[in-house]
Amino acid sequence: MTAMKGGMLGRHMRLLGVQFAPLRVPLERRLQTLAASLWFITFGFGNIIAGLVVLAILLYSYYLRWLLLPYLAWVWYDKDICERGGRRNMSTRSFIGWRYFREYFPLRLEKTVDLTPDRNYLFCVFPHGVLSAGAFGQFGNEFAPFRDMFPGLEPYVHTLHIHFITPFFRELVLGLGGCSASSKSINWVLGAPGVGRAGILIVGGAAESLHCRPGVYRVILSRRKGFVKIALKNGTPLVPVFSFGETNLYDQMHNPEGSLLRRFQEFVRRKTTVAPVIPIGRGYFQYSFGLVPRRSLVTTVVGPPVEVPKISDPTNEDVDKYHKLFQDSLTTLFEENKHKYIPNADNTFLEIE
Repeated sequence: MTAMKGGMLGRHMRLLGVQFAPLRVPLERRLQTLAASLWFITFGFGNIIAGLVVLAILLYSYYLRWLLLPYLAWVWYDKDICERGGRRNMSTRSFIGWRYFREYFPLRLEKTVDLTPDRNYLFCVFPHGVLSAGAFGQFGNEFAPFRDMFPGLEPYVHTLHIHFITPFFRELVLGLGGCSASSKSINWVLGAPGVGRAGILIVGGAAESLHCRPGVYRVILSRRKGFVKIALKNGTPLVPVFSFGETNLYDQMHNPEGSLLRRFQEFVRRKTTVAPVIPIGRGYFQYSFGLVPRRSLVTTVVGPPVEVPKISDPTNEDVDKYHKLFQDSLTTLFEENKHKYIPNADNTFLEIE
């Protein structure tokens, strides 16, 4: 029933099948765990929390209501900013909590080639995972080594458009350098005057998060071709990016395709664009279950760009050709690096749906 190793204070304790964290843990690690839990709460429930706050103010606070109404008018007026590159805020990107968040797993960034800042790029990130910790940790804050590795490039993280509708929460996402994942938004980042912009797109999207399980690398790419068409219209290189270890941060409730739970999740995703994953992570004081991501290394590898020509009106054949080139490049990136970052790499393969 109960097992302890090395004493209660400094070692793990197991009770009724639950593995508890040691009582004596360095403050630095406690802060890292706190940062990781706040990250999940913020980006997992931020839209809901912000929406409830707005509703509560409108219904129950007479004075705050009159302060809120001008802000809501501003949100409506400012609604298109997410499709014009967003509005990053360096203070938001430099919040000290993001450093602890990165150190928690930890998160690592590797590159295979240098990228010159005299052009724009579309970084295509896989896999999505539950909440894309690797993508946020490398491109959504100033504690990542991105600027040192790719001097002169400015990251623009494309995410769900719904994040820019919710009052208050939208300001956080905008401040972090977020912008909409719509075709209009991606075209603005890649085609607006000037160079040195790196659009960050998680191609598999919310649908891919439903495949997330430890040790499984199943990505949605075969039917995702819109990003290739946008790249062709702008003559923008497609950069394959793979986060090894992303799927190890959470398990999720058993939801095989065709099950009642999976059908419900797919229904909600189609209606809201948000996939209601039921994650299984760890808790703050125990390791067996909870919503905090598991402490596991995530290494994001940036591969060599796939060059594409600029074609103002690409045909389906053009799109298929360069989609195939990109898919092959992503597979090569995975195979060439998996032995460095994946246990049991010989039996682990990239599944492309």
